[in-house]
Amino acid sequence: VQLVESGGGLVQAGDSLRLSCVASTRTFDDYDMAWFRQAPGKEREFVARINWSGFSQSYADSVKGRFTTSRDNLKNTLYLTMNNLRPEDTAIYYCAASVRFTNEFDIWGQGTQVTISS
Repeated sequence: VQLVESGGGLVQAGDSLRLSCVASTRTFDDYDMAWFRQAPGKEREFVARINWSGFSQSYADSVKGRFTTSRDNLKNTLYLTMNNLRPEDTAIYYCAASVRFTNEFDIWGQGTQVTISS
């Protein structure tokens, strides 16, 4: 499986962005999916995850209420809708895949840069 993120860019605080992650697999619903991010000088951190069916999501406290993750299994695509962006959301955002029920996110995309100006 290969993952390719897109949708990053430079926006102002308070703006919105939607990231996409396309998976090259015919069995996208075999995978739970997640978003992580890494800010300059910081370790990679969890942002959000969604289970294989799309019916269960969880979020880091720092993004809860502002970010929403969703997926379209027919399009093999994962989304992260980010609202009310803050400068501290600036990071490289990665999508990751875990074989269903294993909770081991060991398949990663190359990342997409998100920069929020104040």
